[in-house]
Amino acid sequence: MTMTDPIADMLTRIRNVAMAGQSLVAMPNSKLKAELARILTEEGYLESYELVDGKVEGTKVLQLKLKYIGERRHRRPIITGLQRVSRPGCRVYTSRDEIPWVLSGIGIAILSTPKGIMTGQRARKIGVGGEVLCKVW
Repeated sequence: MTMTDPIADMLTRIRNVAMAGQSLVAMPNSKLKAELARILTEEGYLESYELVDGKVEGTKVLQLKLKYIGERRHRRPIITGLQRVSRPGCRVYTSRDEIPWVLSGIGIAILSTPKGIMTGQRARKIGVGGEVLCKVW
């Protein structure tokens, strides 16, 4: 079965695992998902990510470890919200001057630019626009 929006699937899996209070989430791997995981790890939203061998020979699975604050019963996830902006049915592009601020700079916007996938802050610094993939806070 093919998936029409793998990024939305990834964000939904992360959201569900965070709400359930678990720390590990696994999903089918792709270059785009690995880049999103790298950015989320660099920005401090995830503890780590790794590629592991899947059940079917020759396939890879992307495994993410979520980051939490607090002790046992009072712990809460670092990621409080995820929003898919550009979808397959309605692409959202932005120029370098109109890159969205997420919660006045508390969160991040992740963009797909001609220079690669990067945060909105880095895209502003470089001076490029692109497709707004998602917002994380």
